[in-house]
Amino acid sequence: MKYRNALPQLNGTQMITDGGLETTLIFKDGIELPLFAAFKALENDAGLSAVNDYMLRFVEIALKAKRGFIMDTPTWRASARWGAELGMTEDALRSVHQDTIGALISLRDTHELAGTSPFVVNGVIGPQDDGYAPTRVLSAEQAQAYHSTQIGWFDDFGADMVSAMTMTYSAEAIGIARAAKARQIPVAIAFTVETDGALPSGEPLQQAIEAVDAASDGYPAYFMINCAHPDHFADVLHGDWTTRIMGLRANASRQSHAELDAAEELDDGNPTELGELYAGLSLLLPNLTVLGGCCGTDHRHVAAICSATAHL
Repeated sequence: MKYRNALPQLNGTQMITDGGLETTLIFKDGIELPLFAAFKALENDAGLSAVNDYMLRFVEIALKAKRGFIMDTPTWRASARWGAELGMTEDALRSVHQDTIGALISLRDTHELAGTSPFVVNGVIGPQDDGYAPTRVLSAEQAQAYHSTQIGWFDDFGADMVSAMTMTYSAEAIGIARAAKARQIPVAIAFTVETDGALPSGEPLQQAIEAVDAASDGYPAYFMINCAHPDHFADVLHGDWTTRIMGLRANASRQSHAELDAAEELDDGNPTELGELYAGLSLLLPNLTVLGGCCGTDHRHVAAICSATAHL
């Protein structure tokens, strides 16, 4: 918990994240991930090696660009509902969290350059249901109860912060924010949007962000947009509320969520073009400090984003 009380991205330090871990493992490394659960790759030597090599590529980018690195745990699918579907006990899931946080702390101890490239250990939380089209919608109270266990593990094992990725409606995000507040661990909330810039629930992005802030006394450290192409949300980024958006993790592909769900081949877009689109978005988001990728992106895209946003 080295940075828990002083996240560098909140003080203007430019940070990168990784890209689309799951799509890279599946489409580039040929590793099977049941239920899109990246942590399952850690169960054999080939998967461990692939994940390690993947992370080291982003370490190199951060050090070269003199940016910080927000290092994600591969735990987007490691909550109770998904763990049960994968046949895992609560104790086994707890061990996954302990092991992955420990590995990231070791990575930081080995590679971090203090003062120029701070490495933040980030515990990743995913939605309780489908990340594109949930069939079960939780109340804020249900979401707080559901996600409290995983947030507690991140707290106990020394993560600096947690990030809720690919949130599809505001009530679940409110529950996560309240659970993080109860543990006093910083949380970032990342919403995904459809091609019209609204959440899969139909909520406008502005409305969802303002609802979470109102229901949690503004507890989230910041908000992000992930798992959508910049063309899908650039048009809605206007107004003072956008100061709450400090991170972007866009898809490489312009395809809709439905099209991506059905895709059998990877659409990795154009890294240079994606970098240029990020540079344009930086003009709309005055507090943007966290830049990375989501589905279809890898180290090439994040390197291109760093190059295009060198002025930040």
